[in-house]
Amino acid sequence: MALRLHNTLTKKLEEFTPLSDKRVTLYTCGPTVYDYPHVGNWAANIYWDILVRTLIVNGYKVERVMNITDVGHLVSDADEGEDKLEKGARREGKTAWEIAEFYAEDFLAGMEKLGLIPPEHVTKATDFIDQQLDLVRTLKEKGYTYQTTDGIYFDTAKFPTYADFAGLDLKAQRAGARVEANDEKRQAWDFALWKFTPAGQKRDMEWETPDDLLELPRFENSEPGASFDSDSAFPAEARQDRKVDQLASSRSEKKDGIGRTSKNEEPIMGFPGWHLECSAMAMDILGSTIDIHTGGIDHIPVHHTNEIAQSEAASGQQFSRFWLHCNHLKIEGGKISKSLGNGYTLQDIEKRGFSPMDLRLFVLQSDFMSEGNFTWENLEAAKNRLHNWRGYAALRHQIHDRLTDDTVKDDSDEYLAFYEPTSALKVALSDNLSTPRALQIIDEAFARLDSVALDTVHRASFYDFIQMIDELLGLQLEVSSPDISDDNKRLILERMRAREVADWHRSDQIRDTLAKDGIAVRDTSHGTVWSYLG
Repeated sequence: MALRLHNTLTKKLEEFTPLSDKRVTLYTCGPTVYDYPHVGNWAANIYWDILVRTLIVNGYKVERVMNITDVGHLVSDADEGEDKLEKGARREGKTAWEIAEFYAEDFLAGMEKLGLIPPEHVTKATDFIDQQLDLVRTLKEKGYTYQTTDGIYFDTAKFPTYADFAGLDLKAQRAGARVEANDEKRQAWDFALWKFTPAGQKRDMEWETPDDLLELPRFENSEPGASFDSDSAFPAEARQDRKVDQLASSRSEKKDGIGRTSKNEEPIMGFPGWHLECSAMAMDILGSTIDIHTGGIDHIPVHHTNEIAQSEAASGQQFSRFWLHCNHLKIEGGKISKSLGNGYTLQDIEKRGFSPMDLRLFVLQSDFMSEGNFTWENLEAAKNRLHNWRGYAALRHQIHDRLTDDTVKDDSDEYLAFYEPTSALKVALSDNLSTPRALQIIDEAFARLDSVALDTVHRASFYDFIQMIDELLGLQLEVSSPDISDDNKRLILERMRAREVADWHRSDQIRDTLAKDGIAVRDTSHGTVWSYLG
């Protein structure tokens, strides 16, 4: 079957084919590990898990990289403010390294709880500093960088297609722009590749800036306040950036214009910009061109636009062939905000008696491109739906085929088989990951069991259907719907006999005994069926 995905790059639904015949290279924007992820963060990860599962069911081998942002993500997309890790460290009285380790471990534990398939490569930004510096070096050599007081920036004016991906109207942005906090930037949307630690400060996470990346003024050939780009040691035209001189003078009394002049000079410390890590990791592990890149729609105008610019400027090749973006998850119809106290975490979910699987099913009720709305009532509905599905899955323990039954049932319309809904599930998810349609197919298939005798059900195809649900949607129906004990099965048989002789007292006693073990019994026109109590 054809796999179709909506490609943000082309704004169209396209048939997906990878560069390699059966190998798909996939990059997923992972967490910034400064706090607990909220339900909106988890929703995105659940959707990309469905993407991975759908690719696998379609016969592809997926090689996936997911970053752990443990440095460089500032509180503002304009490369301003405090690093989120440093802010988290200050909040909790720990080091940034301790904050990163704690919340990275929490995130990985949450992935396991939610049944997310682990990426082949989970990579930390701090483990890829050398690769990030190499990328800055390549961009500098190709003339795409310039230096200001606070860092090394990408000159977007030298990348003509910068605005294309997000359809940005840069002229309108320029006309409506407020006064920039960093007035040394050539364009307001130029972004930091490498930020310098402010003079006199010491960060938990910082690295020495290599001399060959620096472009400081040659005082004998420049006027005070001149800034420099990577193409020349002379002033950039019509700039009045006195701060570059201030940076130079703050590091040493004697400068030669390109960085340190003696072994005794204090190094210029710094750290990577947020966008840099994704390009460096993806290209280092997966190659210059990857098949799919995923993220949230909030990444489109800044983070992913910048990734494309720096990656393609460095390699001269297309960075990603497909871009998939999920929509926002709202809370009670509004935005997720810490000030409103609605940034609910997995821990909050569990404290209220819900499971991670309840959240997973809730998320899948909405299409990944549609805006979701989290309410506790909606989560309760998802919990009830999942509970009912587990009851249906438990019916496989109550269907008893003889050795010849499946062969006979394959060829008879008198028996209920599940080949069609199993195939329909694959088709639904291969059509742009349509999870709402997949859930509808499951509801309709299970509902057919309400009106038939269990001995007319094709057990093998029913079991395959349950396994396909787990394989594609990761709801863990099979493992969460175990068989009951032999003792309880004997009690159910005893109750059936008691009812046959109208011994209602004994029947009720047995029902109560089973209930204490979490088992409910339901009497139908086709016989007694057991399920799980809530």
